[in-house]
Amino acid sequence: MLTSNDDLSRFCASIFASMPRLDQRRWGEVYVRGLVEVPGRKSVRRISESLLGRRADQSLQQFVNQSSWDWQPVRERIAQEVSAALTPRAWVVEEAVLPKSGRSSVGVDQQFSQTLGRVLSCQLGLVVMAAGPAGAAPVNWRLLLPRSWDTDHDRRSRSRVPCHERYRSRWHHLFDVLDEMTVGWRAKPLPVVVDASHSTSAVSLIRGLDSRGLRYVVRVGCSTPVARLASGEVVTVGEGLSRAGGSRGPAQHWRDGRARGSRYSTVVLPASVASCGVRGVSFPHRARKLVVEWGAEPSTIESAWITNVESLRSSDVFELLALRPQASRGLQRLGEQSGLSHFEGRSFRGWHHHVTLVSAAHTYEMLGRLRGGGDVGVVSSRAAANQVESLW
Repeated sequence: MLTSNDDLSRFCASIFASMPRLDQRRWGEVYVRGLVEVPGRKSVRRISESLLGRRADQSLQQFVNQSSWDWQPVRERIAQEVSAALTPRAWVVEEAVLPKSGRSSVGVDQQFSQTLGRVLSCQLGLVVMAAGPAGAAPVNWRLLLPRSWDTDHDRRSRSRVPCHERYRSRWHHLFDVLDEMTVGWRAKPLPVVVDASHSTSAVSLIRGLDSRGLRYVVRVGCSTPVARLASGEVVTVGEGLSRAGGSRGPAQHWRDGRARGSRYSTVVLPASVASCGVRGVSFPHRARKLVVEWGAEPSTIESAWITNVESLRSSDVFELLALRPQASRGLQRLGEQSGLSHFEGRSFRGWHHHVTLVSAAHTYEMLGRLRGGGDVGVVSSRAAANQVESLW
């Protein structure tokens, strides 16, 4: 059980084993310890002053923003720890919104957040949360660069954005993340739960997941195409429900972590009409299920999901949907307790370093809750300073 201050040192030694230099591994522990222990805003200066008792913020800033350590093997090691402890049932894809007031930080612009439903000055990230009934933890990230950054050579130079990093759709980023995890890391593929209800390219998303042999539960809008008839007519989600009898079909009540139970209907799209071509994109010819959550008013759709999850238990899809609020709470905890929004650097490398270290801090605290039933490793600043000072 994680109970002592030394547990964090052992955890960091394992997580940061891929870092080539001893000083990098030590600064990694300092930063993660600060994210875990320092109350309030977790700035580099507050971390260095609280833990070291001296001004070491320049060295810590250099470790986060400029040091050459590779974040990918660190994330892979975090994912292994999460998988072993949490036994996750899905990879839930979330949008990370990091509000920013200036224009110099990497990827900052006036952008529309699907999560908030409005335009604001922010950085947008894509994060894959490994989620299970006991919790959720971030295992991989991508920074979504706005189109405006492709030609802004001054900001790209100051933020040290690599030449190959350009604007790409979030689904291209998602495919890149999933390929890295399933091929590069050789992680066991889990069902992908993702909200594409605001996307005009949900068809491309589903096709990409299908081509990778992944199971998925994708939220879509009512206007999303789901089938093409022999006559050439394209059938949308809403029209497919009408053809299947709409809300008059069999329904199930499922409590998914909210205050009320939800009423769902499942419609199987016939295989003969399960192919749809939109802008040259075609679905494979096979049946899918359309899962609909109904609103309080009759025939009002709360949400609609397309899934290829095949199971003898219809509740399996509902259990996957119930992991979305679990992942959302995990992401909220990253912002409120693990310092996700407190990054002060401007560089591309620094952003990826910071979110990786935040993932490590969140995972350490989650492991403590799972094994010990409470917060762990939190000691006085003086005790922490004594231990960290002994490393230098």
